[in-house]
Amino acid sequence: MSAIISKIILRLAGFRVSGGLPPEIKKCVILVAPHTSNWDFVIGKLGFIVLKTKAKFLIKKESFKFPMGNIIKSYGGIPVDRSARNNLTETCIQMFNENDEFFLVITPEGTRSYSEHWKKGFYRIACGAKVPIAFGYIDYKTKKGGIGGMFYPCGDFEKDFEIIKEFSSKITPRFPEKFNLSPQFSENKK
Repeated sequence: MSAIISKIILRLAGFRVSGGLPPEIKKCVILVAPHTSNWDFVIGKLGFIVLKTKAKFLIKKESFKFPMGNIIKSYGGIPVDRSARNNLTETCIQMFNENDEFFLVITPEGTRSYSEHWKKGFYRIACGAKVPIAFGYIDYKTKKGGIGGMFYPCGDFEKDFEIIKEFSSKITPRFPEKFNLSPQFSENKK
């Protein structure tokens, strides 16, 4: 799908795309929070096409069944077996190291439902790959989405989470009751 067609579809839905990654950034973790609706994927994917950013994303392996599997893979999906301990953090760091250009979208909530926990994998991946964390967002109140800035993690998670929390607190999700901005963090290394 072309950037022009994607932009038209978004405009018809009332959405505008803003921001983008600086041209010198060839690799980053794109953190998307809040993530409360399946529409986040559709709108987000169209937005990345408009921004000409070939973002990859992690998605449960069960989503790769025929006929959707080939479509999801062509749009950048990377299957994840959530039932197995598979050292996903190290695998993602390796993908960053093996590619000259690599943008990985991660939703730290791990679900569209309300969750008490966020996963820290996005942070370990960014630190391990020595790449910045960009803020991908979709604001349903302003009908605007895109990349809203970025930062390089300093290695102090609590300090860096304050930056993430400040940005995410300004975004209105599709279902605000499903977003937890005061999460506990899962130490699960999957």
